[in-house]
Amino acid sequence: METNVIPGIWYIAPVGAVIALIFAFVFFKNVKKQSPGNEMMQKIAKYVREGSFAYLKQQYKGVAIFFVIAFIVFNIMAWGLKVLHPLIPWAFITGGFFSGLAGFIGMNTATLASNRTAQGAMKSLNKGLQIAFRAGAVMGLVVVGLALIDISIWFFALNWWSKIHPDTMDLHTITVIMLSFGMGASTQALFARLGGGIYTKAADVGADLVGKVEAGIPEDDPRNPATIADNGGDNVGDVAGMGADLYESYAGSILATAALGMAAVTVLFGHGTSLMNEWAIRFVTAPMVLAGVGAFLSIAGIYLVSTKEDAGTKELMFALNKGVYGSSILIAIASFFVTKFLLPAEYSFGIFLASIVGLGAGILIGHFTERYTSDAYKPTRGIVEQAEFGPATVIIDGLAVGMRSVAAPVIIIAIAILVAFSVSKGFTYPELGLYGIGFGAVGMLATLGVTLAMDAFGPIADNAGGNAEMSKLPKEVRVKTDALDSVGNTTAATGKGFAIGSAALTAMALLAAYLEEVRVGLILAGTKVLDIEFAGTIVRTVDISKATIADFMNYYNINLMNPKFLVGVFIGAMVTFVFASMTMKAVGRAAGAMVAEVRRQFREIKGILEGTAEPEYAKCVEISTKGAQKEMVAPALLGILTPIIVGLLTGVAGVMGLLTGALTTGFVLAIMMNNAGGAWDNAKKYVESGKFGGKGSDYHTACVVGDTVGDPFKDTSGPSINILIKLMSMVSIVFAGLIVAFSPKIEALYSQEKQTQKIEYTQTYDQENILK
Repeated sequence: METNVIPGIWYIAPVGAVIALIFAFVFFKNVKKQSPGNEMMQKIAKYVREGSFAYLKQQYKGVAIFFVIAFIVFNIMAWGLKVLHPLIPWAFITGGFFSGLAGFIGMNTATLASNRTAQGAMKSLNKGLQIAFRAGAVMGLVVVGLALIDISIWFFALNWWSKIHPDTMDLHTITVIMLSFGMGASTQALFARLGGGIYTKAADVGADLVGKVEAGIPEDDPRNPATIADNGGDNVGDVAGMGADLYESYAGSILATAALGMAAVTVLFGHGTSLMNEWAIRFVTAPMVLAGVGAFLSIAGIYLVSTKEDAGTKELMFALNKGVYGSSILIAIASFFVTKFLLPAEYSFGIFLASIVGLGAGILIGHFTERYTSDAYKPTRGIVEQAEFGPATVIIDGLAVGMRSVAAPVIIIAIAILVAFSVSKGFTYPELGLYGIGFGAVGMLATLGVTLAMDAFGPIADNAGGNAEMSKLPKEVRVKTDALDSVGNTTAATGKGFAIGSAALTAMALLAAYLEEVRVGLILAGTKVLDIEFAGTIVRTVDISKATIADFMNYYNINLMNPKFLVGVFIGAMVTFVFASMTMKAVGRAAGAMVAEVRRQFREIKGILEGTAEPEYAKCVEISTKGAQKEMVAPALLGILTPIIVGLLTGVAGVMGLLTGALTTGFVLAIMMNNAGGAWDNAKKYVESGKFGGKGSDYHTACVVGDTVGDPFKDTSGPSINILIKLMSMVSIVFAGLIVAFSPKIEALYSQEKQTQKIEYTQTYDQENILK
């Protein structure tokens, strides 16, 4: 049987990608043809659109400079140091490019949709919901389509090349090269999410503190100079940023699972055997096929979303959840047939169950996020009740809600990892169990088209409310847009919880994939065998092409008794808190400049508060843009440089510890910040709906302060941490060859132990020859 023959079912992936992009275009045209509203609505939307794109243009310029520098460094590593495959720099570039393109297209649609959603709400609540959700669907389907197109083209081209030049390209090399997409996508995602988060929250905090608290004017009032930057920031951070974030998770889960599939078949069937050659291509393509099916089913889920006219918060959430639940049931059924068709009969059902576990985990995390952040439930209403005693108790209760909210997602992810590993026979074949965990991540993200549409719905609904307020539309329209906005806050929080949960499973798969990259690094360094030591004595020798994950763990002494591993764990945990601190301080500094500017305009431009003079909106947009560009550099460098420095100083064991510490601590911290911020925001919205005295009451003032504290929690630091986790994993993967080659030399400078000389063997040893 010819090796590396792509099974016919694989073509579902590229076809699904193309169909997703076609429907994204259909939804875009549908949104664009809706009525844009009156002249004032169009004018406000134009201001927001121009402010959003002014920032995005500057951000892409800065990111482009970084990518050029990284591209040069990677080529030096590939051609000069010989520690990287020469195609990896190009894969890095395409990953970043398509991630950025997805964000651009999504934001382009979102900025066109805000005024159209407000105009639609004048006709009916369902009309406004449909426009906002279909606009969000453009973001979801573009992310899915571009990620699958990128993966499919590279896989097809590299597989074709492997048939012509089998001596330089095999399936294992293909999976290694394609994993490096992730670093390009992760880097773009971090800059987009972090920069966008600083931009939007600097404007939001400035607008709230001076506008609502000091001047006593409503949210999104056109008299507030920061309101245009605030609304533009929602598009930059929560549309373009979230799109880039989930693009990276989506692509990363597929590619990590494909790499683990290669490791699994090596253990199951033996390296180089005919059975391995037969099954390897199927294990590698299975996650791509499932993602392709998910693209079709996401489109079906999008068409399920609708609501009745007098719907409340719970009814609106149910309307949106119909799309997620419907597509999830369909993908569960599809997963059974995909695994049954592609994988060996004795393993297919277990892998199918693992995908169901991942899918269920995503839904449950979304459900519990909703319960802790929606004003329809007790935790958020409890925060409002604390407003009777002032802002301090609002902040205390919000922090408590955020901390308590981590329990359910952590338990869900823990159970999901154990169950996915177990049903995939991981306790017999660890590589197969890790493949099952990766498949669980793919299952969770398979319906990304509809789940991301829900998330992007949030900022679009928020902007629609802002447009209605600034355009002075009738009160009943603002009531409808407020209802959509409140639900949008919950869907945004749910989407972030989903993103964090998927990041945890993806990062778990990337931990194992990292060791596959270490194998390649050792081969590039000329190592042919692993000498497994115990108490300084070589007890076993393994051909590197046949080494298992357990062999690498033993070879590098990756356990808690190794101080290098333990140091890595501590540094990984520390980095997440330092990163969160840096991003919070960044928002504080940028917001300070915004507050000063808004106060200046209120003081110097006569007639603003009376409505007879127009504020200088562009000044505030400029402050947010410059602040975000400047402040995002240091946190980004922290995430990129830490794995390289730790790896060079402490080796592979230190990197594994670093990634473990960052994953566990970052996961919990990100959930806490996301849910606390979402709860504070919806507590404010609950009061603004007329409860506890409504807008302008003491309850409202206290909740506005809580919301202001929560803004950088939920829109800057929290969402950026989950990207940080994946970025550190991807940086470690790309730099694995460098760390393998140079860390022993650096360690030798500070190690007092006698370095054991490694003996290279050129022949293959069986079990009897290598055991002593």
